[in-house]
Amino acid sequence: MDIKFSETKPKSNYTVPLITITLLFFMWGFITCMNDILIPYLKKLFSLTFFESMLVQFSFFGAYFVGSLIYFLISYTKGDPINKVGYKKGILFGIVLAAIGCILFFPAATYSIYPLFLGALFVLGLGFTVLQITANAYVSLLGPEDSASSRLNLTQAFNAFGTTIAPILGGHLIFEFFSEADGSFSASATRIPYLIFGAILLLVGLLIFFVKLPSFKPEEEEQAKGLGVLKFPHLTRGIVALFCYVGAEVAVGSFIISFLHLPEISGLEEAVSKNYLSLYWGGAMIGRFLGAISLNHSLSQTKKIIYMLGTAILVFALIFSIVNLTFAQISFFLVFIVLNFIGFLVGKSAPARTLAIFSTINVLLLISVMINKGELAMYSVLGIGIFNSIMFSNIYTLSIAKLGVYTSQGSSLLVMAILGGAVLPLVQGAVADQIGVHYSFILPLICYLFILYFGIYCTKHLKGIEQTSVKGGH
Repeated sequence: MDIKFSETKPKSNYTVPLITITLLFFMWGFITCMNDILIPYLKKLFSLTFFESMLVQFSFFGAYFVGSLIYFLISYTKGDPINKVGYKKGILFGIVLAAIGCILFFPAATYSIYPLFLGALFVLGLGFTVLQITANAYVSLLGPEDSASSRLNLTQAFNAFGTTIAPILGGHLIFEFFSEADGSFSASATRIPYLIFGAILLLVGLLIFFVKLPSFKPEEEEQAKGLGVLKFPHLTRGIVALFCYVGAEVAVGSFIISFLHLPEISGLEEAVSKNYLSLYWGGAMIGRFLGAISLNHSLSQTKKIIYMLGTAILVFALIFSIVNLTFAQISFFLVFIVLNFIGFLVGKSAPARTLAIFSTINVLLLISVMINKGELAMYSVLGIGIFNSIMFSNIYTLSIAKLGVYTSQGSSLLVMAILGGAVLPLVQGAVADQIGVHYSFILPLICYLFILYFGIYCTKHLKGIEQTSVKGGH
């Protein structure tokens, strides 16, 4: 479906709507990252294997596949639902559904039943599926088309800000503030936090309801029949690449606390390792802010360098103020920031080239994770996050390039590929049960190798996009 949108009202300033939606992205990221806290918590509470504990991610991200598949089928047979009800109503529906998922943690915690927790996570994931379909597309419409990638990276950077503070704040609430007085584990520790999260989501929904958001309506709608969308080789490869990326990112984040707990790595307890988990997600935030600047084609190369340096310093200072770590403990991350900065300069804002560079670095980091022990292995696994930063947006943009009438169908298939976040952590959990956590990182290593292949493939076969990006960067 190839749709052109026009505003129903005269062109206006999009600052307030963009700020409002960005607030939603923040909460969305915060609650998603809470899964990394829930996994070790529920594993210990219910005496689960790694495989069983990874059902947390399977339930949450499995909802993305189910929800997007339902959306795709409805869109194909009845027409695109969002085009009929509008983006604002779609976003509000997603928020309410996600809030219901949070509220369902109350009975799950009250009765201390693991399947109830999984059910709550599934409903929560369905709500975020609707937001994935609506909010990202809406942000792309809030301004000029040539700056859409920059806006998406900016809002996703605040999404990453939510994932950065979630391990600190959420970990404190569950592992410390609402835990039992004697330090024992109780399911009730999740009850109040998730009720608070649900209430905040509803407040954000109320704000969006009252804020005047611009409305977009389709001028024309053409339905692409059949599965002709699969004739585009860069899309089919992109679907696999996005499956691998989401799966690898979620799997690594899910295992960080367990990995750092290993005696041969650092032997850290959950209350301490949650701070390092924030570095993993904080790296993605730094990279997305830098990506937003790098993809802003209205800036000269000199201004990009200056703004990227200043932003990197400010965001690093922000992360340092959030985590409960000394500068000596966090200083190693400066090396990754410099390497990330160099990667953007070498990539010259070309999406496929930058994707290939960043995936290569992550492959090397994962090899280091597997062959080393102690601080070197710990630093290697934490550095992966900063190079994940632009992967989702770059894979997504490259995959739907030149699809024409099939763009909407291609987008739906890409959202389904988020299923990787459900499947791959589960598989890594099974691998970890057999060969240990340390060597289970062979799975994300394979994933990044495929992403590297996809980046190289697009560099050769989508040269027009690469050249436009490079020229736009100067």
